[in-house]
Amino acid sequence: MPSLHSTPFHPHHLEFDSVRELPDSHSWPRLEHCNASAETVPLIDLASTDASTQIADACESWGAFQVIGHGVPTSLLDRLEAETRCLFSLPTQQKLKAARSPDALSGYGLAPISSFFAKRMWSEGFTISGSPVNHARSLWPQDYSQFCNVVQEYQKEMKELTLKLMRLMILSLGPDNNDGIKGTRPGPASDLVGVLQLNSYPVCPDPDRAMGLAAHTDSSLLTVLHQSRTNGLQVLREPDRAGPAHWVAVPPIPGALVVNVGDLLHILSNGRFKNVLHRAIVNRTHHRVSVAYICGPQDWVEVSPLVRPGEGPTYRSVTWTQYLGLKAKLFDKALASLTMADDGVKHFR
Repeated sequence: MPSLHSTPFHPHHLEFDSVRELPDSHSWPRLEHCNASAETVPLIDLASTDASTQIADACESWGAFQVIGHGVPTSLLDRLEAETRCLFSLPTQQKLKAARSPDALSGYGLAPISSFFAKRMWSEGFTISGSPVNHARSLWPQDYSQFCNVVQEYQKEMKELTLKLMRLMILSLGPDNNDGIKGTRPGPASDLVGVLQLNSYPVCPDPDRAMGLAAHTDSSLLTVLHQSRTNGLQVLREPDRAGPAHWVAVPPIPGALVVNVGDLLHILSNGRFKNVLHRAIVNRTHHRVSVAYICGPQDWVEVSPLVRPGEGPTYRSVTWTQYLGLKAKLFDKALASLTMADDGVKHFR
């Protein structure tokens, strides 16, 4: 599993529950409010016969959508949310027993993108790559099995769902395409892997000047998100005939899961699918949690653009590990560093 550019939890951690006034370390410029219109990302039933077409339209116009009919039991989503809240309700010193070390991916800590911003975010996270047992044992020495059982069941469901979604997405790019994901050694090209990211956005005394999670695109092929029943997720609607770019809320729908197009899927689609810019805001009265399954190819697998007749590739091929290395150094300029000139020559920046 490639590193997601981890950032260890700062030793001078903030006790969110005891804060009555927003500290300067967490004070951002006043946020631009999202558009108050009824517009939002599409809702797609995966059981629909034209689900692939709807997904392609959503990926091209939005870069995000919500899905129902996905087969993940609602009871599992409820148990996952309960375990997530249980984890983040632990005393900070207890959570720090599972702190993420600088060279590791899994554990408790700040959002991986934190190092690119001068101000800190009003959130905390817990990353799980592979088995959750070791860190869970640190948090609950006597009784960690329930947390692990729920997480492992959810990981299994997410692997099946992301594989189904990727197949539908690739199908929508053209029936004659190969899958654009070429392994450099034997093994199924569709063998996806994932990292589970648990997020907590505590109640905030001044939500208009705090940021839960700063605007970014995901480095993955796609990300599947379960969010609790509190508004917070917003995506950037790019400018079109209807008006300029603006932020749009993605409201929680019971039982639905949010799907975001990541940078690698943007590359795979040769730029047809939008790698959606998104952020998380906080509020004054409700503690919001979310769980993201960040999905990508195995580290030996190369992602190549699927081109239509008469087209050339917009981006050079790249593995997830290579791309994460670029993202760790260049952040929002990583994708541009992979573009190819009109003469087809690869440009390394």
